[in-house]
Amino acid sequence: MAKTKTAFFCRNCGNQSATWLGKCPVCNEWNTYVEEVLVTKEDRKKSYQKDDRKAVPRPIHEISSEKEERIPTLSTELDRVLGGGLVPGSIVLIGGEPGIGKSTLLLQVALQMKQLKILYVSGEESHRQLKMRADRIGLDNPDCYILNETFTGEVFRHIGELKPELVIIDSIQTLYTDIIDSSAGSISQIRETAAELQRFAKTTNIPVILIGHITKDGTLAGPKLLEHMVDTVLHFEGDRHYGFRILRSVKNRFGSTSELGIFEMQSTGLREVTNPSEILLSQRDEETSGVAIAAMVEGQRPMLIETQALVGPAAYGTP
Repeated sequence: MAKTKTAFFCRNCGNQSATWLGKCPVCNEWNTYVEEVLVTKEDRKKSYQKDDRKAVPRPIHEISSEKEERIPTLSTELDRVLGGGLVPGSIVLIGGEPGIGKSTLLLQVALQMKQLKILYVSGEESHRQLKMRADRIGLDNPDCYILNETFTGEVFRHIGELKPELVIIDSIQTLYTDIIDSSAGSISQIRETAAELQRFAKTTNIPVILIGHITKDGTLAGPKLLEHMVDTVLHFEGDRHYGFRILRSVKNRFGSTSELGIFEMQSTGLREVTNPSEILLSQRDEETSGVAIAAMVEGQRPMLIETQALVGPAAYGTP
């Protein structure tokens, strides 16, 4: 029996080393190396997601440069951040703190997009839990299918049978493949499952949306390679004790990274805030001194914000 080959990977940047290192030479982080099983060519041959494509070189002048039609998500704020909608065959990664509303946002989008057949793969919530959330949101879509599965082999089997037009994975950290002998959420598992989803999206031209966890320092969990593999990286931010959420784009191959979307978490789901200036100035007291209104631009959206100046006597000498 052949001996299993292992290597050490940096949990922060994904750098590979034959031996354990205290400090990563790439990202300079300390104590980030963990041992993982290497994937061999024989293991890849056993994978259910075989890649039998034969790539053919094409002259660049023969390639069509027509703008590909995007798929609207029917969420004005999400489409604004994406650059007009989902690009066919693209992979979108959405990260954020636990409980911030990532699953609510994507389930709401899946229930709104009644023009598409959608497969929502959940490795964290059961059918009943997702149904309860859908009832709370107050939306229904007969073409939205829920699958509770974490093994990628079964996920792709159901995709082949259902033939969806959009796949949502909640979350990438819960998926695993049997070609690697390690637990779900490990660096090697995230890397391989993301690579399989990438091949699927590019070969079928079906968009895939991934939900990703974040670490305690606010970065996406898993190897840094994950952010390089996907086409778009979005961060869902906000304070769980307040209702407003901000969706930012930190990487977008098909649009701007300066746009942001604003939502308000309510008992019936996320409500889009189309006029943030109205909310930002709703509690303004015009008679208060030291207050001024300033205009700012985020992407193509102008916003009015309130700035305050507080002045008090100094208890020490000023230069």
